[in-house]
Amino acid sequence: MPRRREVPKRVILPDPKFNDRLLAKFINTLMLDGKRSTAESIVYGAFDLIAQRSGDEPLTIFKKGIDNIRPMLEVKSRRVGGSTYQVPVEVRSDRRNALALRWVITYARSRGEKTMQERLAGELLDAANNRGASVKKKEDVHRMAEANKAFAHYRW
Repeated sequence: MPRRREVPKRVILPDPKFNDRLLAKFINTLMLDGKRSTAESIVYGAFDLIAQRSGDEPLTIFKKGIDNIRPMLEVKSRRVGGSTYQVPVEVRSDRRNALALRWVITYARSRGEKTMQERLAGELLDAANNRGASVKKKEDVHRMAEANKAFAHYRW
């Protein structure tokens, strides 16, 4: 948190194949140790698998899946009078995207398929069909926010 001025957001360039910024952000989030070409080959391979399995355009399935995972509410810890409350707050749009992308990648990595392309394709197809671990994570986050609605007046 800088004291002097607001730090400008970096503008990321769209990915080369589909010309989409959200997909470029997804590739950046998937990337390990700066190996962008490896991350791109994993994502584009997963898109080929999605196109084979579903018969639809893979980018639309990707966007539909990410839309199904984006959380609207989350809980944040807030200390009031010596005790900590889980206060439900709305999620900003850039954090919404970041959480959705992170959850897809995390739960794709923990799946049982053999290659990362198959895992990612399976998780994205499940997300587009409103099932899978990442959709369950979003529902759990919403359930937590709903359960702690009584502490919403502590919002700051």
